[in-house]
Amino acid sequence: MSSAMADKRHELLSDIADHVAEVLKEHGIDADVTEQAGNAVADHLSQTWAGSTICIPKDHRFKLSKRDLVILSEFKGNNHHALAMKYDLTENAIYKLLKRVQDRKFDREQGKLDLGDGLS
Repeated sequence: MSSAMADKRHELLSDIADHVAEVLKEHGIDADVTEQAGNAVADHLSQTWAGSTICIPKDHRFKLSKRDLVILSEFKGNNHHALAMKYDLTENAIYKLLKRVQDRKFDREQGKLDLGDGLS
């Protein structure tokens, strides 16, 4: 009898394996190879992170996405709540996103980073 947590772990690893295989297929890799690669990635994650508790955030912390840049362009100084509702985020997530974007812009202006992320 498997537990709900075991089922969830299996679902996560299966999803990862399937997604890796699908991305590789989209890049023209043979189906047999894509399945093997997907399983290898899932096995690696399972072995490397076994026993760990990991929370996967909705938002990427270190990479500005196109969505982040759109949110920045729509930010009017006082519309945190409206942006949170529109993009299915919390207001706290909007504050953090804007701070991250502003910090990256500051680093760019100081000549510290060339991020290639569309900020000028």
